Amino acid sequence: MVGTLLAETLGRSSTETIDETPAKRPIDFQQTIPRSLVHRAAVSEVFVTDLNILGPGRFELGAQWPRRHGFFGPRTPASHDPLLYTETCRQAAMLLAHRAYGVPLGYNFLSDHKAYDVDEAGLATDSRPVNVVLQVSAHDVQYRGKNVGGMRYEFDVFRDGTHVGTASERWRCVSSAVYRRLRGDHFAATPFQVTVLPTVEPAEVGRNHAQDVLVAATSEAGVWVLQFDPDHAVLFDHTVDHVPGMVMVEAARQAALLTVGDPHALPLRAEIEFDAYVEFEAECRVVATELAPAEDDCRLVRVEFRQYGKTAVTTTLAMRLS
Repeated sequence: MVGTLLAETLGRSSTETIDETPAKRPIDFQQTIPRSLVHRAAVSEVFVTDLNILGPGRFELGAQWPRRHGFFGPRTPASHDPLLYTETCRQAAMLLAHRAYGVPLGYNFLSDHKAYDVDEAGLATDSRPVNVVLQVSAHDVQYRGKNVGGMRYEFDVFRDGTHVGTASERWRCVSSAVYRRLRGDHFAATPFQVTVLPTVEPAEVGRNHAQDVLVAATSEAGVWVLQFDPDHAVLFDHTVDHVPGMVMVEAARQAALLTVGDPHALPLRAEIEFDAYVEFEAECRVVATELAPAEDDCRLVRVEFRQYGKTAVTTTLAMRLS
């Protein structure tokens, strides 16, 4: 029964919008959904497993976090990586766009805003993979003619029936033809255009491998230069013509770790505003400023990504020291 319903829900044309409301059924964690629906090239990088359509603008999704992951942690023996949580929500957003709102697979997505808040207890590692359920509502749906052009999602995330976090995602999408015009000369850009710089030591940002480090030191305190390996199997899992949003989120986390001086601090909350693409061809400066502590004693750090003399991305992270 579950397999049949899964096929009915996930096996439709990418241009078909699902209007009916199927009977509520348990979320299935037996296999991941097709990788193309979450814009991943490698099956191993897919975490979402299932989708229930609960009603207009209401959804329930399943996801599984692996015991170990080559990039998304766990960052400490006791805790999964909060960015694994963020990537799960990103994948859920892509799946809903394609399967619930009929956005064609060839469309390009533009993220405007991301935010998340997760309980430290909800990230606890276990001796087995962790199953999570995401309850999602869609708001402010925008249309271009008859086609969906963007919206905002609100997430509530549950682990073993316990509410462990929230998130939100605001995005827009455009056809490949519109995207080509929008990107102009940058349409064919590749990450191999980046200037290679020596990064900070991996241990300083809680990493074991140099290829996972995304910031290079400068002579200015609190300022780094964005740096990445264009062959990175996770961050550059598929072809892109600008620096991906998750690269920016991870680089912000690393700058925040350096700012608070704790390579194993956990970014339990974050808010990310995307104002412009970060291009491969020019230096991008990563500027971190510590703010007043949060009420829960987390250290708040604002990280700005500046390119061409303007701020392209602004993040604020709440860091729980280890």
